[in-house]
Amino acid sequence: MTHLVGKLLIAMPSMPDPRFAHSVVLLCAHSESGAMGVIVNKPLPDLTLFKLLTHLDLEAPEAGKGLGEDPVDGPVHFGGPVETSRGFVLHSPDFFNAEGSLQVAEGIVLSTSVEVLAEMARGQGPAHSIVALGYAGWGPEQLDSEIQAGGWLIADAAPAMLFGTEDGAKWTAALGRIGVDPRLLSGATGHA
Repeated sequence: MTHLVGKLLIAMPSMPDPRFAHSVVLLCAHSESGAMGVIVNKPLPDLTLFKLLTHLDLEAPEAGKGLGEDPVDGPVHFGGPVETSRGFVLHSPDFFNAEGSLQVAEGIVLSTSVEVLAEMARGQGPAHSIVALGYAGWGPEQLDSEIQAGGWLIADAAPAMLFGTEDGAKWTAALGRIGVDPRLLSGATGHA
């Protein structure tokens, strides 16, 4: 049942929950107990990485030092509606903490310890990252039922798309990975 770990879930236009409308979720765990993923394309409107680091008493790096091109203005994402005060960092594999990191796909690591943020604040963190608060969670067989009902499409995750595509374009880019033109998707689902 772990065959979906590391895959992208792409919300169909008919998704009834507005928190998941046009969302792209990187699935990080999937078992008989349920599933867990992080939404990767919904930046929080009033929270930047600089503000988060400051709130955690971690000194933010100077612009151009670590954290990609401009760490001060980097977004923090809405990772999902579960435990919205809990942080997650999806990042390139150039940072790995044995106690708080898990490789979820080729070239994509999930870290949950504050250590990754501390390293990022020192300019020593991963070259590419998505910082998120909260996660998307499903109970036993819930996600499988949603997929069978036509709520989600599945695509392979790619670091270049995940870290190199603007948030507003990730839904369309993820659909493109499986050859789907979003203009041809209907907001209604049915069964043949």
